[in-house]
Amino acid sequence: KHFSVKRACPSCSRSFPEPDPRLFSYNSKHGWCESCFGTGLKLKDFNEELTGEETSWLNREAEEEDSTCPSCHGSRINEVARNVLWQTLPINKLSEYSVEDLEDFFLSVEMSEREQQITRDVLHEIRSRLKFMRSVGLNYLSLDRAAPTLSGGEAQRIRLAAQLGSNLQGVCYVLDEPTIGLHPRDNQILLNALSHLEGNGNTLVVVEHDEDTIKRAQHIIDMGPGAGTRGGTVIAQGSYEDILNSPQSLTGEFLRNPMPHPMQPRREIPHDHPMVEIKNATLHNLRGIDAAIPVGRLSVVTGVSGSGKSTLARDVLLDNLRGKVGQREPTTSYHGCTEIIGWDKLERILEVDQTPIGKTPRSTPATYIGIWDDVRRLFAQTRMAKLQGWNASRFSFNTGDGRCPACDGQGMRTIEMSFLPDVKVSCELCEGQRFNPETLAVKLRDKNIGDILRLEVDDVIDFFTAHPKIHRGLKLLQDVGLGYLTLGQPSPTLSGGEAQRIKLVTELLKARLDEGIHKTGRASSAPHTLYVLDEPSVGLSMADVQKLIQVIHRLVDAGNTVVIIEHNLDIMAEADWILDLGPEGGTEGGCLVAAGTPEQLMEQHKRSHTGLALKEFMERND
Repeated sequence: KHFSVKRACPSCSRSFPEPDPRLFSYNSKHGWCESCFGTGLKLKDFNEELTGEETSWLNREAEEEDSTCPSCHGSRINEVARNVLWQTLPINKLSEYSVEDLEDFFLSVEMSEREQQITRDVLHEIRSRLKFMRSVGLNYLSLDRAAPTLSGGEAQRIRLAAQLGSNLQGVCYVLDEPTIGLHPRDNQILLNALSHLEGNGNTLVVVEHDEDTIKRAQHIIDMGPGAGTRGGTVIAQGSYEDILNSPQSLTGEFLRNPMPHPMQPRREIPHDHPMVEIKNATLHNLRGIDAAIPVGRLSVVTGVSGSGKSTLARDVLLDNLRGKVGQREPTTSYHGCTEIIGWDKLERILEVDQTPIGKTPRSTPATYIGIWDDVRRLFAQTRMAKLQGWNASRFSFNTGDGRCPACDGQGMRTIEMSFLPDVKVSCELCEGQRFNPETLAVKLRDKNIGDILRLEVDDVIDFFTAHPKIHRGLKLLQDVGLGYLTLGQPSPTLSGGEAQRIKLVTELLKARLDEGIHKTGRASSAPHTLYVLDEPSVGLSMADVQKLIQVIHRLVDAGNTVVIIEHNLDIMAEADWILDLGPEGGTEGGCLVAAGTPEQLMEQHKRSHTGLALKEFMERND
């Protein structure tokens, strides 16, 4: 056999460029597969100009699942890069290894003395970064895992591992609720990683509601006393004991006196109880599991980060039933499972998430929950409005002659700044009241319609006592802890948690949960709805979580089925039924570890991470 040291074949005259690190990168045109541009998938409308972040193709209409690229078979890199071997392996085979397997490979790899000299610094970097990924509990992830398939908790810990790997000192890190998406078991992994960052000589400022995180902090600052305009004051600060003993601190109050569980007797689930049954779920990492959700009960889907919770509850249950419930001719095909049975008892299905309730100032809490139309009708019935011949449309800030002509009823104006972001300022003509002077001259018991918009829910609730429909909506906003919001607060200024609770209030109003129905015994006309909530406790304080639980109980008491993807132990402890996925994340997850009441789960604490966490939580709070 004849070999050549030149990068060219004497037989076919094919030549190759000098090896370069970019050759092995699927983010570079030097290394990516020219058929799929480094995605590993056959994506419609994806080209070499796109980076994968553009909404132009991410938000495209769902097609069937994207198929694997036929040229590179999912490896993402071109033919030349796939044929360069080290230790008899190409780079795409190494990237298929899990973090744990790859770390074992690099720790046990045998090299000649020359190879050891060449790879000395590189191997140290590789081993240390794999160690950091393992230290934050990501040992099961393969290196070629696509970012969109990661859970929120996994993505957060990857970012944390990157900071640990940087080995910087003297840095101030600000983390906004790092425990979001993490199971109580994973919390400890995260907190140990944060302690490692701190041990390197860095300063950590953490915005958090999690009790374990609060306990680990050296200094705590408690803000309050309320939310919105009622907040902004430092109520207490100091050590954990200082917060615990502060009479002004609401956080301290909940730490001293945790909420009792269960808040109300659990709803029984007998053997013959109607169930929505998912058969042979195999999407992503689910391993052909069968799961049953009791109808008319509160179910919580839980498990460690990456165990398959969202895949089961959203991608399998929610997405399949969306195309069937309420459809006259439902499709017979199922995505990600063999079939779902028992769903015929449901009349409606809804996901209540934390997406904004509106993107412009025209959307407000009052308009979203549907009480604003009734307020406008009240003003149209006043003597002055009747004399002018005005109807309810006169009191709309979205259309008509009643709104302020300068800001078109938005209450604010946008000033375009050259080379700077646009600035929003209060409208100088109506001073933020949204209406023109003629409309504002109409008063209902000494208040004009602009005054009503500016009032907080807590302040305006008594004003509408004689108007049951409006009063019921305001009372529900108060019950979910949103009494501090003004009726006219622009929706873009609401947090995700606030938006989600406003959506729940809207659903409660549809369920008509008022005293009149309970007293007269009239049946509710609202359809039986399946609600799916994805981590509704995100961004909520302990006091707000308690209010959220009360609202969810009211939804279930109205005869609805509620499924919550959650890690919060207070919400788990209130469930009628828990589905625990795991035992671990990624390829080591996707199994149904346990299913039953919280008490049954606690009995299985030796094999269920959730059962153990719940058992310790309940014992700690007794």
